[in-house]
Amino acid sequence: MKKLLLCGLFFLHISVSYGQGNIKTGSVNGEKVPLDTTKMQEKELGEIVITASRSTESILHSPVSIEKLGKTAIGNSAAPSFFDALENVKGVQLLTPSLGFRIINTRGFANTTNVRFAQLVDGVDNMAPHLGTPIGNAMGPSDLDIESVEIIPGTASALYGLNAINGLANFITKDPFLSQGLSFQQKTGVNHVNDQESSAKLYSETTFRLAKAISEKFAFKINGTFTKGYDWIANNQLDLNGNANAKLGINAGPENPGFDPVNGYGNESSDRKTITLQGKQYVVARTGYLEKEVTSYNLQNIKADLGLAYLINSNTRLTYTYRFADLDNIYQRANRFRLKDYILQQHSVELKNRIYQVRAYWTRENTGKSYNLRSAGENLDRNYKDDATWYNDFTKGYNAAYAAGQQVQQALQQARQFADAGRYQPGTALFQNKVKELADINNWDTGAALRVNDDLFHMEGQLDISGMLTENFRKKTGLSFLAGFDQRTYLIHPDGNYFVNYHKDREFESFTYGKTGGFIQATKTFLHERLKLSATVRADKNDHFKAKVNPRFTLVYATKNDQNFRFSYQSGYRFPSIFEAFSNVNSGGVKRIGGLRVMSDGVFENSYLRTSVDNFQAAVKNDFNQGTSTNAAITKQKGLLIKNTYAYLKPEHINSFETGYKSLFLNGKLFVDADLYYNKYDNFIAQVEVNVPKTTIADSIPYYMNDKAKQSRYRVWTNSKSTVYNFGGSLGLSYKLFQKYMLTGNVSYAKLHRKTHDDALEDGFNTPQWITNLSYGGQNVIGRLGFNVTYKWQSKYYWQSFLVNGQVAAYGTVDAQVNYDLIRTKLNLKIGASNLTNHYYNSFLGGPAVGGFYYTTLTCNIM
Repeated sequence: MKKLLLCGLFFLHISVSYGQGNIKTGSVNGEKVPLDTTKMQEKELGEIVITASRSTESILHSPVSIEKLGKTAIGNSAAPSFFDALENVKGVQLLTPSLGFRIINTRGFANTTNVRFAQLVDGVDNMAPHLGTPIGNAMGPSDLDIESVEIIPGTASALYGLNAINGLANFITKDPFLSQGLSFQQKTGVNHVNDQESSAKLYSETTFRLAKAISEKFAFKINGTFTKGYDWIANNQLDLNGNANAKLGINAGPENPGFDPVNGYGNESSDRKTITLQGKQYVVARTGYLEKEVTSYNLQNIKADLGLAYLINSNTRLTYTYRFADLDNIYQRANRFRLKDYILQQHSVELKNRIYQVRAYWTRENTGKSYNLRSAGENLDRNYKDDATWYNDFTKGYNAAYAAGQQVQQALQQARQFADAGRYQPGTALFQNKVKELADINNWDTGAALRVNDDLFHMEGQLDISGMLTENFRKKTGLSFLAGFDQRTYLIHPDGNYFVNYHKDREFESFTYGKTGGFIQATKTFLHERLKLSATVRADKNDHFKAKVNPRFTLVYATKNDQNFRFSYQSGYRFPSIFEAFSNVNSGGVKRIGGLRVMSDGVFENSYLRTSVDNFQAAVKNDFNQGTSTNAAITKQKGLLIKNTYAYLKPEHINSFETGYKSLFLNGKLFVDADLYYNKYDNFIAQVEVNVPKTTIADSIPYYMNDKAKQSRYRVWTNSKSTVYNFGGSLGLSYKLFQKYMLTGNVSYAKLHRKTHDDALEDGFNTPQWITNLSYGGQNVIGRLGFNVTYKWQSKYYWQSFLVNGQVAAYGTVDAQVNYDLIRTKLNLKIGASNLTNHYYNSFLGGPAVGGFYYTTLTCNIM
């Protein structure tokens, strides 16, 4: 009680934990272990991993690159959370679409919905089904329940088959038998310091964890986190259409009648028109709205989980876990979205022992009251005045101003003011009510609602065949065998806007999309177990594709002084996500459709690349402005039109080669880890935008392609025609100084090379060539005082997406923290800062500017 009162003195930071009773044993992987060996277990866990080979092994002897962030490193990190700390792991790139969630990627081809990287919690995939990717850590473990994180920065498809061709992260949580007690943690912070877009805002995250072994056979744990804050703001005013009227002497920016700012909505290409004003043709856009005008940046996340564990016998454990998340923040795909009352739920059951494990889980997604910010901006404009009326009014306003003697620039401004008469004004009650109304209309041609309800069902099993053989056989032969299977089914509930049933006569009926696969792995040791060879073969069959086979071959050699060399080759396939396969979205004049033939039949055959159509229309406009008739200009420039040659979706494929080295030096004080890799991608999945003329008469097509009303626009998922290569490597060093301090550093290099350069696809490599991290700190360096300082730097890189293309500037950040055990192991206060210098940066284009985040965390454990 005295300790609880001490915690209460910190009115913003309270945390409690109670004792373990008389329980003497616990369980790891179904085996009983003494609970008083926690320190020994922590030491062992710091040296072993389970994710690289789906079985326990030394991290030094792992056959592929694997990074581990253990409990000690997490606790001493200067990052605000364990998930943020992943940014400093070797080879990891983190994107920041929101303060509320971040996106993990490794080895290139990053985007804000990274379907090429899998994220597991205790082996369970926690993706949002329709997105095909997790939403950061919105449904993941809390800082109080995380034991460690294991990351494979490279393809893991041969073992997992989860489309993990870029990598995989496995979040391992605490065992309720071994980590018991009641804990509370309060994190209080502030961001938007010296932000020109906002005043400083408070952040609060309250977390608790309760774990208890009721008996030697049964234990439970409950976790809960409630987070409130104010999201980072995206207000990039770069003109994406800056060249539209350049040949008429009008520069990029707000004075450009075709102005299209990155984070402005309602003025994109589908919201523009070429109109003739006093004998000249101008590209003119609707006025649009800024992102900050059509959304709220208030952030809230509620997440909780319940875990029940029962020891059937000394070797076998049955576990049930329920996870829940309710999310309000900003999310980004090709467009930006306001997630509101976005709910994810997951039930999982696992039966596991040393020989076998069987796991099944069900994930349900409900997007709640979420809405598309671009559609909100577009339909705010169209709601008070349709496009035809607005452009007619713009023309009238220009002609009147020109007749009154106004110069061109002034006449254009006056024309916009005339056409915008009656426009909804941001900040007014009428405006807010209209946004709310549009956010509930489930049709992006007239509204903005995101209404998706989908389910994911997954079952998998694994059998350690060698565990069934005699120990004498294993010792004599050096052989071990592992086999596994999995089956995954998505249940898609069509909403009529985002998804429709591809059976046209059953448009609103639910339908499924599934995959079944399995693997077998054989491992053989030689030379007194210093040489280990393994071979894995995996086969997967998708409902819409033939079976695909992924092999993996690895070699690990350890010298007598434990210098560890590794080499691996593996193949991986990625099947299209449900959005890539089945989307059917009308969005402001552009229809986004899945790349399976059942969804896009007929589109590819009679379409032209949008990039060529834009070039063709610009050339015709310029010729007209120089005195050529429209018909003559069309005849002259029609050769610019390029027929689409892309086709229906096929699975994406990667061949990956990797070599690496790990070892300890100086009596274990210096750890060295290096790797090199080379990847070859075929049938890379991305999007292409095409225009389809509303005619098949060859001579008429150029005239139709110059008239927006006589063509349809589609954004379709397809495969790159290029064979894409990327290569790179990384080096990590850590050195223990004076038994108290740890100095760590890593550097990663990634490089893209395309065999051909003629693709019109919009998804890019999106990865810095260089990422470096340097960290220095320690625990209990002066009494109970600990600290850590981390510097991160990444080089500039080219970002390519449908929202915006361009250079992301290089940036460096400093994270720092000091912590003190007010009561040893019971009550810890941490004061820290992420981006200490408060230098605002963008981790990618189109996303928010990220500034400093300053926080205190108090954690109290009463045993």
